[in-house]
Amino acid sequence: MAQEQVDVIVIGSGAAGAAVTKRLADRGVKVVCLEQGEWIKPGDYPSTQPNYEVQLKRGPFNFSPNIRKLPEDYPVVTGGKHPPNVLMFNAVGGSTIHWTCHFPRFHPSDFRVKTLDGVGDDWPITYQDLEPYYDANDREMGVAGIAGDPCNPPRKERPTPPLPLGRLGETIARGFDKLGWYWWPSDNAIVSRDYDGRPACTLHGKCMFGCAIGSKGSTDVTYWPKALKQGAEVRTRARVREITLDARGRVRGVLYHDREGRLHEALARVVVICGNGVGTPRLLLNSTSRLFPDGLANSSGQVGKNFMLHPFRMVEGIFEDRMDGWSGPFGIPAFSQHFYETDHSRGFVRGFSLLLERSFGPLHQAWGGFTGHPVPWGRDHHRVMRRSFGHVIRVTLLGEDLPEETNRVELDPEVTDSNGIPAPRVIYTYSENSLRMHEYARKVSTEALQAAGAYEVRDGGVIQPAFHLMGTARMGNDPRRSVINRWHQAHDVGNLFIVDGSSFTTSAAVNPTSTIGALALRCADAIWERRQEWV
Repeated sequence: MAQEQVDVIVIGSGAAGAAVTKRLADRGVKVVCLEQGEWIKPGDYPSTQPNYEVQLKRGPFNFSPNIRKLPEDYPVVTGGKHPPNVLMFNAVGGSTIHWTCHFPRFHPSDFRVKTLDGVGDDWPITYQDLEPYYDANDREMGVAGIAGDPCNPPRKERPTPPLPLGRLGETIARGFDKLGWYWWPSDNAIVSRDYDGRPACTLHGKCMFGCAIGSKGSTDVTYWPKALKQGAEVRTRARVREITLDARGRVRGVLYHDREGRLHEALARVVVICGNGVGTPRLLLNSTSRLFPDGLANSSGQVGKNFMLHPFRMVEGIFEDRMDGWSGPFGIPAFSQHFYETDHSRGFVRGFSLLLERSFGPLHQAWGGFTGHPVPWGRDHHRVMRRSFGHVIRVTLLGEDLPEETNRVELDPEVTDSNGIPAPRVIYTYSENSLRMHEYARKVSTEALQAAGAYEVRDGGVIQPAFHLMGTARMGNDPRRSVINRWHQAHDVGNLFIVDGSSFTTSAAVNPTSTIGALALRCADAIWERRQEWV
């Protein structure tokens, strides 16, 4: 019996895979999504348990696959001068299960860094190309915020009002006001009022441990219910091993392992990879053939190159008054992009956002908080704990990382996952530009906290990079320097599309999830508009 061929196979169900699937399913496209993780029951989230913070160190909901070590995870080997602690999650919804829901957009300048500052490369698209898709993604995810931000292009009213700043946000904002620095209430993909069948946030503060009521915009409660209603299919515990080709060098389908480890081939007219900035190049590099001995869609040699992570640095201020930073949604209440654009007098190019952040609970504080200052055991424990817990405001640098070919994802020659597929090896070193940015951000963060009234400031130093996996299958017009074109179509293979953090040309100085979702909707439209090529 001949195998059934579906229209589109999507690999991965996170911020990109869910958006692509739903957008195509709305148009009647037959879409199957292969997800190596499971559906997670909201009642199983650590946020519903009193010991939720234990997951920061161990357990099946830890942020790191190297600690979880579940059958659906794959190990990540790391190296370089600053080997990253790669964080990701495998489940329906992907890493949106854990994310903070901070939802900023790129600035128009972020698409033109080569033209403006002579570094990196310009994107082949503009902010204006992506703007309607940002708007559509906002509506699907449900965003709390307020329009009118003077540092960004005008945008439509947010789907729900901004989340409360709380005492923490109001206090640090006064510090920024005192210095004359710009700040703004943040967009967060957490609904502040009942929206689209989801309840308003109850401000319990455990967002990164799973939102059991569905206020947080993880794609398992936003895109996926609608996609399934439109006829899309999700196959869980389906780990894709490689992408197969036909005699013409076009994608034929994929080989994937089911939960018992059996190997299947699924056929499709189009394949869309949404596996994140590590998983996507891993799959491409493992999909070798006579036509692509160095990995699928890799004639440029750029697959896995230009890996980017946002430079982070965390500075905490201790205040006499209680700030109760553990209370309220973990998503960023406010942020400043006062230092966002290049100013050469600072000693580096490009810039950074300052995130005015909340904290975890008492156990995390006892372990040392975000700056590595643990509360001592013994006679002074309760005194120091009372002085610290609930009295902390954190300012976090989120800086732009520049693409460098030496920062890369490759296949490890020895380590494999539970199905025998080679594990990714991620090599990363902070650039001198990033390190200078780190030091400048430490100084201004300290200044802001002191202006707000902090009597002690603690610096976390240069932390191990971990967040936001980008750049390893980059978008561009030149097939010699990029993997995909402006529509996310592989230069080498016409019916292969790639959309996730790997498709980023540059990293900007904002969290990437809003842009990933917008790009995915635009990619889905490109597939639909070219549908006559696939039939």
